[in-house]
Amino acid sequence: MNQYLAITSNGLENLLVEELKTLGIADLKPVQAGVKFKATNEQIYRCCLWSRIASRFVRVLSEFNCQDDMDLYLSASAVNWSSHFTSSKNLVVDFNGTNREIRNSQYGAMKVKDAIVDSFTKKNLERPSISKEQPDIRIHVRLHREKAILGIDLVGLGLHQRGYRTEAGKAPLRETLAAAIVMRSGWKKGISLLDPMCGSGTLLIEAALMAANMAPGVLRSKWSFEELNDFEPELWAEIKAEANVQGRKGVKNIDTKFYGIDNDKRMLTIAKQNAKRAGLEGVIEFSLGDAATLARPEGYESGVILSNPPYGERLGTEPGLIALYTSFGAQLKEHFAGSKASIFSSSDELLSCLRMRADKQYKLQNGALPCHQKNYSISEKRAEGSVNTSNNVQIAPDFSNRLKKNIAKIGKWAKREHLDCYRIYDADLPEYNVAIDVYLDNLVIQEYAAPKDIPEEKSKRRLTDVIRAAIQVTGVDANKVVLKTREKKKGTSQYQKLGEGSRTFEVNEYGVKLLVNLHDYLDTGLFLDHKLTRRMLGELAAGKDFLNLFAYTGSATAHAACGGAKSTTTVDMSKTYIEWAKENLKLNSKVGRQHKFEQADCLQWLQKAQDSYDLIFIDPPTFSNSKRMDQTFDVQRDHIELMKDLKRLLRADGTIVFSNNKRHFKMDLDGLKSLGLNATNISSKTLPMDYVRNKQIHNCWLITHAEAS
Repeated sequence: MNQYLAITSNGLENLLVEELKTLGIADLKPVQAGVKFKATNEQIYRCCLWSRIASRFVRVLSEFNCQDDMDLYLSASAVNWSSHFTSSKNLVVDFNGTNREIRNSQYGAMKVKDAIVDSFTKKNLERPSISKEQPDIRIHVRLHREKAILGIDLVGLGLHQRGYRTEAGKAPLRETLAAAIVMRSGWKKGISLLDPMCGSGTLLIEAALMAANMAPGVLRSKWSFEELNDFEPELWAEIKAEANVQGRKGVKNIDTKFYGIDNDKRMLTIAKQNAKRAGLEGVIEFSLGDAATLARPEGYESGVILSNPPYGERLGTEPGLIALYTSFGAQLKEHFAGSKASIFSSSDELLSCLRMRADKQYKLQNGALPCHQKNYSISEKRAEGSVNTSNNVQIAPDFSNRLKKNIAKIGKWAKREHLDCYRIYDADLPEYNVAIDVYLDNLVIQEYAAPKDIPEEKSKRRLTDVIRAAIQVTGVDANKVVLKTREKKKGTSQYQKLGEGSRTFEVNEYGVKLLVNLHDYLDTGLFLDHKLTRRMLGELAAGKDFLNLFAYTGSATAHAACGGAKSTTTVDMSKTYIEWAKENLKLNSKVGRQHKFEQADCLQWLQKAQDSYDLIFIDPPTFSNSKRMDQTFDVQRDHIELMKDLKRLLRADGTIVFSNNKRHFKMDLDGLKSLGLNATNISSKTLPMDYVRNKQIHNCWLITHAEAS
C-alpha cells in the first residue's frame, strides 16, 4: 500500500472523507484542503475514476521539514525516482506555496526538478525531459511554512475536467464543486431536481451522473498513473469496463426527473450538448424560461430546486440581481410549497432577498471567492380560502410609505412642470440614507456614507431593502435602476448596471431637450437642483450675449439658447463636457457661429477674456487645485477675486448669476460693494420642490453693477 493525499477545496474535507469511505478506503485523516489515506493500486484506481469532489490524488513520497532550498533539494534527492518512472517520461513540477527562504514557487519547482534529474544522472541513466505542455508525469509539491509534502500526481489534468463540457457560461462552476453542491443540497436519487437558472447544465449533469451510477471519470482518455512503473493495465481495464457497464445500465434504469430552465437559448443549446457528451441524452428536460416568473414545470410535483444564480463579483447590491432574487424567492413560495430549495451564491445580501429562513447553510469556495450554500424548506400552502400574499409583502414599510407619499406629491408637480428628471427621496428617514432620482423611466439611487456607528452588514442590508422597495413602489424595470455607492471600483465608474442599452438618452426640462448618461460617468450630465436656475436663465437670456463658466455639459447654455439668447459662449476644462454641450445645443437645433465653445481652465480664461456679456452664469467648484491661484481655489476665500474679472466682462446693465454648493457660504457684501457690485440672494427662489428638504444644496445670487441698481 502507498500513502496518498486526496486534494479538494477548503471546506469539503469531511464530505470527501464520506465519499472515500463509500469507495472502500479506511483510516482517513482530513487535513486542510485534503484527506490522507493508504490504498492499494486497485483502490486508488477506483478513487481516481469514481471520486466526484476530489480535484487530484497524489502519491505521497516524502514529508519533511523544509526551511530553505537545500532542505528541499536534499529531501527530493532522497527519493528513488527511477523506481517510480523511467527517464523516457516527460515531467513537470507543480510547486504550491512559499516560506521565508523559498519565496518564489518557480524557484522551488526548479530545485525539485534539479534533484530529480540529478538522481537519474547519478545512476548513469538518461535524464528525463521537461514538458510543461504535455507532461507524462506531474510532480506535486505542497509547501506551508516549514512543512513540505512531495509526491506524484496520479491524475494529470484536474479531475474537474470530466470531458463532457467543452463550452460553459461566463462564470461556470467547476464540476467537482458542482458535485459537492449537489451532495450538500439534500437531494437524493429518485427525487425530482429542478435548476431554474441552469446555464451550461453542470449541476444537473453532475446529479444525473450520480442517479445513473456513472463514474465521473469514464470520459477521460489519459491518466498520469498509467505512466508509472507499477501501473497494472489489466486491473485498470477491468475497473473501467465494470464502470462502463454500470453506467449504461444506470442510464437505462434511471427513475429520477431532472428539469433545466434558463432564459438564454444559447446556454440551453450548450447544456443539451454537454448532457449528450456525458451520456445523458434525454435524461434532463431542458426548457426556456425566466426564474423571475418561475412556475412548476409540467410533470414536476415536488422535489429539490437547486441553483447557482448569477451573483457577479462583488455585486451584492446590484439592482437587477436584487430584483431577480426577490422575484425568484416569491415564485418559490408561491408555486413550490412542499419542495426543498438549495441556493448557492457569493452574496449573503442577495440570498436575504429570497426572504426565506435557511434550515442549513455551508461555506464554500468558488475559486478564491467565498460563497454560501443555503438549504430551505418551502412551507406548505395555506389552508384553502386563505390568501398567499408573498408577492405583495411590503418591503421596509416606513421607507416604502414615505416614498409613495413623495411620489404622489412630487410626481404631480414634475408632470405639471414638464420635467422628466427629479428627486423623489433625499435621506428623509435617517436609517435609509440615500437619494433617489427619476430620469424618465430610470431610477438613480445614490448611497450616502453611513454613520460610523452603523455596522457594515447592517448598512448593506438596508441598502438592499431600499433597492427592493424602490423597485416595488415605483414599478421601474430593475435593469433601469442604477446604483451609485461609496465603494471604490477598480477600472469602472462608480455606477453599476445590469444589461445592455444606449448609454445616453434624451430628457425634457421645461421644454428644453438635454442628454443624460446614467452609467459612464460619476455624474449624469444634469444637476437636478439647478432646474429652476436654468429656467430663469432661459427667461433672462432673450436677445442677450450669454456666458456660461464651469459649464459642465452646457445644460444652462441650452436653456439660454432656447430662451432666445443672441449668442452663447460655453467654457469648461473638460473636452468630454464641451462635446456634450455641443450635442445639447444640436438636440435643440441651436447651431451656428453665434454659439462658441471654449475648452479651457475657466479662471485662466477669465484673466485673458476681452469680450463683454449681458448675462453670465458661473457655478464654480467649492474647491480646486487651479493654476490660476497661487495655491488653490476656494470659493469662500476667493470669490471676490473672481468677481473682479467678472465685473470687467459684465456690460453696464448686465447680470451675473452666481451659484455654488458650499454649505454656509457667506457672500462678502462689503468686498462686492468696494468693487461697485450689488448682490441679491435668490437661493430660496431657485430651490425646486424636490429639494425643499435640502435647503443647503446650493446658494444662488444675482449680481449687478451698483450704478445699474
